[in-house]
Amino acid sequence: MGAVDKTGWILGTVLAKQGAALRDKPFVQFQDNPPYTFGDMDARANRVANGLAAMGVQRDERVLLMMPNSIAFLDGWFGINRLGACMVPINTAYKGGFLEHVINNAAIHGSARVMIIGREFVPMLQASEDRVPHLETVVVRDAEGSEMDLPTFSRLRAISFDTLLNAPATPVNVPVAYHDIGAIMYTSGTTGPSKGVLMPHAHLYLYGHAKIEAIRLTPDDVYYCCMPLFHANALLMQVYSTLIVGCRLVLARSFSASRWLDDVRRCGATVTNTLGVMTEFIYRQPARAEDRDHRLRVVVAVPIAPEWGEAFQQRFNTKLLEVYGMTEVNIPTYMPYDEGLRANSCGKVLDEWFEMAIVDPDTDEKLPPDTVGEMVVRPKEPWTFMAGYHAMPEKTVEAWRNFWFHTGDAGTRDAEGYFYFVDRMKDCIRRRGENISSYEIEQVLNDHPAIAESAAVAVKSSVAGGEDEVKACVLLRLGMQLQPEELLDYCQERMPYFAVPRYVEFISDMPKTPTEKLRKHILREAGVTPATWDREAAGYVVKR
Repeated sequence: MGAVDKTGWILGTVLAKQGAALRDKPFVQFQDNPPYTFGDMDARANRVANGLAAMGVQRDERVLLMMPNSIAFLDGWFGINRLGACMVPINTAYKGGFLEHVINNAAIHGSARVMIIGREFVPMLQASEDRVPHLETVVVRDAEGSEMDLPTFSRLRAISFDTLLNAPATPVNVPVAYHDIGAIMYTSGTTGPSKGVLMPHAHLYLYGHAKIEAIRLTPDDVYYCCMPLFHANALLMQVYSTLIVGCRLVLARSFSASRWLDDVRRCGATVTNTLGVMTEFIYRQPARAEDRDHRLRVVVAVPIAPEWGEAFQQRFNTKLLEVYGMTEVNIPTYMPYDEGLRANSCGKVLDEWFEMAIVDPDTDEKLPPDTVGEMVVRPKEPWTFMAGYHAMPEKTVEAWRNFWFHTGDAGTRDAEGYFYFVDRMKDCIRRRGENISSYEIEQVLNDHPAIAESAAVAVKSSVAGGEDEVKACVLLRLGMQLQPEELLDYCQERMPYFAVPRYVEFISDMPKTPTEKLRKHILREAGVTPATWDREAAGYVVKR
């Protein structure tokens, strides 16, 4: 064991401890509904764990979870981990090959027989049922107050989520260690499919523990969470930190820029997180007399643009605090709480837990201050970092070369130790808070009978904050024709809404190297050309 005693850094252990100590204190509230106490959530975790055990789920088994933001999502997470099993959350926009890859990859070197799913996502699973052979049982959770019949599948067995909640609340005493894998979260690939990040319990815990220290979270705070629970930001930085410190969490179904201030004021929030364009979208809302009439003391935001950062703080009378992190590496940098904004900086490294450097991407040699290079990170404490990529050892080795984790992000470090994110070095596309694999978009496009080859590239958005739009560069088969609208109709059926290209350009040839490797940077640098079709200009609407 390292210098820190991590024996209690286990989700089920933390929940049981808080359930006993804070039994009647409100813990989590969904929107305007009555809150559940710490004792309530501990008991519900036991019920779900006992229900899963009765279905045959065992310690270390992977259980898939595809749910909207809800109390039931947390029931599933807490129950799965209480049983010593491993939660695999799935992006609720996934469909087709995106969804099938996660389900099938999670089953490699183990078992992923059970999936807990929201009723609204069942059609996506039904469409892919024949291509997920390892899946056996689907636990369906209907919407609040709904009493619908169970959906039918050609092969899969369906049971109601209520079956789990009706199981006994008898305490479940499965031995779990801080180095056991508590979750596999899938993050976008660049030159291949999405990668499953193996996350030990200590890694999950440190997200919340470090957050508490960095933002001075107390038991009296109220945390407003409007980001999707299938991502680490909401689940670990927000939910887990509130569980550890013992404060109240108010959970929203989703983010709305126009509703955000009203939600914050109504629930009495003191802390919240924003990501990507969320902060700017809030700032661009019409000014209101109520803008400063709230209890919000800090917003943990990524990124904060100099064009509006200070103005946001003044307008809403609150503090913006920038960080840097990713699913694999936790959150290694925070801006010190007592300091003001520093243009484009994501703060200083939490040197109790991490080491971080800027290196030459070709040699891995450290670079002098104020020199752009690759941001690399490594942990100081065992098991507080990802344990690798699930069933992708070659990707793990590639990322971990020379004993540093290579983020693929370009950045700088100044002489005072502040880090600055510059840009992505990979072919990953970042849109609306989602990392999108260009490879996975291309797999869908290339399956179209009229397409010979395609390339998906990032085009910088007009919105500040480093956001991208997706552009599809398409080479048609000889003699074939295809309208952009027809292509997007095809894409909507086979990929998440956020991955559907905004721009389409039909090209006559793909730029290649002498060894036939795609020179994607040429297409990326070309951006929007006179020949580029823009779905927004054309009035084409992508359905969610």
